[in-house]
Amino acid sequence: MKKICISIFILIVSNSAFAQLKNNVTKSKITFQINNLGIKTGGTIGKMEAEVKFDPGKLDASKIDAVADITTINTDNNMRDSHLKSEDYFDVVKYPNITMSSIAFKKRSGNNYIGQFNITIKNKTKMVELPFTYTDTGNIAWLKGSFKINRSDFGVGGGSLTLANETIIFIEAETTK
Repeated sequence: MKKICISIFILIVSNSAFAQLKNNVTKSKITFQINNLGIKTGGTIGKMEAEVKFDPGKLDASKIDAVADITTINTDNNMRDSHLKSEDYFDVVKYPNITMSSIAFKKRSGNNYIGQFNITIKNKTKMVELPFTYTDTGNIAWLKGSFKINRSDFGVGGGSLTLANETIIFIEAETTK
């Protein structure tokens, strides 16, 4: 059960530290799901900061950089949370953040987009595609999407036979423009 939350970590963002971002996210929610012994389990990452410069009319000039604080991982089980923070999983002493940085965006239809992002976990970077919706109401915009990662690509959780490799990460963010 402890190894379940391994994929949690995967959330978001690029090789920036919190202090380097011009954070314009006013609300955020990062959740994750992974199967452990065939049972869906998951949790949240409580702190994320991001610099969102997304313009549907100028996708080539748009940019999103985000940092998720993996030390804020919460699975509603303190023993599991401590294990996820250990060297076996996220090793938060050495790697307290997950970063995500956009590479490119494409419009799908309506307010649906797909972004290519570099995600870095435990100093390992992989490209992921993140389908998302973008809703703009003038001064505030909402982004909502999800993507899958393979926890073993980032060296999280070792070779567990009970924990699935695939983790689904859900991200919601409200941002000022």
